[in-house]
Amino acid sequence: MIQNKALIFKEPPEALPEKGKHLDLRIGEFHPDAEPPQGGFTAQVLHASLDPYLRHCMVPAGAARDGFLPMAPGSVISNSCVARVLKSDTQNLACGDVVIGMAPIQEYIVVAAHEVAEFEKLDNPLGLDLKLFLGPMGFPGLTAYSALYEVAKPKAGQTIFISAALGAVGQVVGQIAKIENMRVIGSVGSDEKLRLLKDRIGFDDGFNYRRGNITEQLRKVAPEGIDIYFDNVGGEQLDAAIEAMNDFGRIAQCGYSSQYSVPHNQRYGLVNYPQIISKRVSWRGLLVIDENMGNAYQHEHRERMSKWIAAGTLTPIMYDINGIDNSVQGLIELFKGNNVGKAVVNFVSN
Repeated sequence: MIQNKALIFKEPPEALPEKGKHLDLRIGEFHPDAEPPQGGFTAQVLHASLDPYLRHCMVPAGAARDGFLPMAPGSVISNSCVARVLKSDTQNLACGDVVIGMAPIQEYIVVAAHEVAEFEKLDNPLGLDLKLFLGPMGFPGLTAYSALYEVAKPKAGQTIFISAALGAVGQVVGQIAKIENMRVIGSVGSDEKLRLLKDRIGFDDGFNYRRGNITEQLRKVAPEGIDIYFDNVGGEQLDAAIEAMNDFGRIAQCGYSSQYSVPHNQRYGLVNYPQIISKRVSWRGLLVIDENMGNAYQHEHRERMSKWIAAGTLTPIMYDINGIDNSVQGLIELFKGNNVGKAVVNFVSN
C-alpha cells in the first residue's frame, strides 16, 4: 500500500477560493499489487490540467452555470489528465501505455470498465512533451484552433486583439494568427507576461491591463482599430474592445474569467454594447464541445499543431506546478490570473 494524495473541493466559495477552506489535499491509499477492475485499468497520473472553467463547478448544488455541473463537497476535482497504465484488464491497453482523459486529480487512479471509453491512448509520433497534450495539443489548443477558424475568421493584414493572451487558449490563438499573417496584440496582467508575449511568442504589441485605463491602452497599441476580439476575460476589456472595433468586426466569446469569482449582482455592466449595432459586429459565444467546433477540427488541429510545435513555429508557454502538494495554491493563482502560461500539475517528470 502507498499513499495517494488528491486535490479536493471542500465547499463553494463566494469569491476566490481559499486554501484549507474551499480547496485542500486529502491523503488516500493505493494498492499497486492489486488487480485492476474487471474490464478496467489502474494508472499513475503524470500530468493534470488546471483550467479557469473549474471555477464554474465550485458552486452550490442546483446553481449550475454555463453548462457545468457543480462539484460535490468533499469530492476529488476531476480534469484532463495524462497517465501511464500500471495494470490493465482491457485488451486495448497494456502496461506502460500512456492515456489521456478526464480523471480525478490524484497520484493514482483506478478506472472501472464503464469509464474506459473516457480515455484515449496517446498517439505521439513526434515525441512531444506529454504535458503539451493538456495545452496546445489538447482541449485548450483545440478550443483556440476551432474558435479562430470557425468563429473569428482570420484574414491576413487585419488586427486581432486577444485578452488573457498568455493563457492556455490566448497564446495559441495569437501564434496561429501570426501564422495567418495578421497583426496580433494582446493584454496580460504583468510586465513579465508582456515581455514574454512580445519577445518569446512574437505578438506585435500588447499592454498590461493593470497599468492604467484599458480603453486608452488599447487605443495606443491599435490606433487603426481592431477587426477581431478574442475574448477570454469579459468585463472592462470587452467594453474597450467594442469601442475599438472596426465596422464588420468579429467577437469570439470564449470566456469571461474576470467575472467568474464576482457575485452575479456585482458583475461589470457593459456600456458600449449599442455600438455592436452601428458597427455591424458579429458576436458569438462558443463551446469546444459543439459539433461544428472541436469535432469538426480535431484531426486538422492535432496534425498541424504537432508539426508547428516540432518545427518551432509555435512556442508553448507552460505554467508548471511541480507536485500535487503545490496544486491547491497553483489553482488559486490560476483563478487570480497569476499563472504565466498553461497551468499543469506535474506529478513526475517525463
